[in-house]
This record gives sequence, structure tokens and C-alpha cells, in this order.
Amino acid sequence: MATLRVQPRPTPEERADTELEIDVEEELSEFAAVIEDWVTPRQAWEFTLHEGHDFGRANNVEGRVLFVAGEQTSSLVFRLEQLDAATDTGSELILRFEEQDGIAKLVRLTSNGLDIELFHILTYT
Repeated sequence: MATLRVQPRPTPEERADTELEIDVEEELSEFAAVIEDWVTPRQAWEFTLHEGHDFGRANNVEGRVLFVAGEQTSSLVFRLEQLDAATDTGSELILRFEEQDGIAKLVRLTSNGLDIELFHILTYT
């Protein structure tokens, strides 16, 4: 298991503002690294990791991707466990979620924003 440093979840209780360490499966750690590597050189993008709602459990990590351009802001919030793949093509980052029977939810991050497909049919060649 790998460990990710994440922001604490804001709750009504008093909590420290220090980062938490949460154990995650190695694959989830790799997905987070791919997203971070793609976002870092792009000024309009931000990626943060936060503690999920299921306190005290492994893999309890939420990712937040934010795109800001002028007055336009887009955000995507997801649990790392929902990701099946994170692919950096150079010009875009493709996040594939919850693939089942060749159908998945797909999010494409580009320099101009993000596109979401809630019913993407995967083709295998």
C-alpha cells in the first residue's frame, strides 16, 4: 500500500488544518501522480487531494480538479476509487471512470477546459 498526503475534510468538529496521511492502493497513488504531473505545468489548472467522507478507511481519498480562465470556473470532484484509468496524452488528460461492459464515464482535460461523457463506449482494436 502507498500513502497519500491529503487535506482534511471540513467537518463541524474541531480538526487540525494539517495534512493527513491515508493508505491507498498502489494503483490509486499512480493515478494521483499522473493527474498531478499533467496539471502542474498548466497555470489554469489545479489538483488537490482531500480526505473522503468515510473516515478511518483505506482508499478514502477524493480528488478535486479545478480549471479557471477569466470569469469561467469548472471543477470535477471524484473519489480516486472511481477511476479505472488516467492517461496523459500530452495535450490532454483522459480520466476513465467506472467502466463496465465496455461502457465508461470519460472526462477529458484540455488547455481550454474539460469535457464530460457520461456514456462513452470503449472500442478495442
